[in-house]
Amino acid sequence: MIIDGHCHAGRGGGLSHPSDTVADLTAYRRRADVAGIRRTVVFATLDDDYTTGNADVARIVQAEPARFLGYVFVNPTLDRGRIAAIFEEARRSWACRGIKVHWRNGRITREVMTVARSARIPVLYDPRGDIATVELVLREYSDVPLIVPHLGSFGGDWGSQVAIIDKLRHHPNLFVDSSGVQYFDLLVDVVKYAGPSRLIFGSDGPFLHPGVELQKIRLLGLDPAGFAAVAGGNLARLLGRQPVSSRGGPRRFGTLVRPAGVAASPATDARYLGQRIGTR
Repeated sequence: MIIDGHCHAGRGGGLSHPSDTVADLTAYRRRADVAGIRRTVVFATLDDDYTTGNADVARIVQAEPARFLGYVFVNPTLDRGRIAAIFEEARRSWACRGIKVHWRNGRITREVMTVARSARIPVLYDPRGDIATVELVLREYSDVPLIVPHLGSFGGDWGSQVAIIDKLRHHPNLFVDSSGVQYFDLLVDVVKYAGPSRLIFGSDGPFLHPGVELQKIRLLGLDPAGFAAVAGGNLARLLGRQPVSSRGGPRRFGTLVRPAGVAASPATDARYLGQRIGTR
């Protein structure tokens, strides 16, 4: 199952850029269907106050839970002291599966990471090249999976993207998504140095074409198991994970207790976990 791990939806409060104005999924759905994308993680369009955006996402997820998964978007500055309550309401009412934080609202905080740790969910954090903050978060919260989109910088900041690839070597809780990456060889380097298990397909839809972004993954030339992992299996493991701490070693993410008769392979795990997260 192919899962797009990065897509905006709904209305924003600004008029400065498409990313803070409105994210209409009409064309995105058509393009995703043609590309073979069966599930999509959606979260709000950029804003300061995400009350409206999160409500839009809630309606989308509630209307089609078999098609869309949702993350709650929080502002670490304005929502200070309320993030646990915001997340719990989102989880209770529309089965929120993760937390999204963006640099324009301020640096990620302990409050965000503590909520994610307690709930055993991933955090998708866009640092806009602030790799030093990412390093601190990874050290302090080594048991929380942190997904960094665009290899660390949507603007094509090659230096920051190279730096985040190096972090993959040292932090097993770090994952990166492929959305909007301009330098294709950096995606090659992610697989070369960290393996396909640390890369997550994302499109940054509806602003970028999901079929074009998925083609980047196809062009990596991965074997079937590697493609299945990047295209959906890795994310499914994080969203359906049961974290297990190996004694004397790093924490593993996405450990699955399989039912009898389900073979252990990346391809079957991707299919099984894709179904599992849809029924939790």
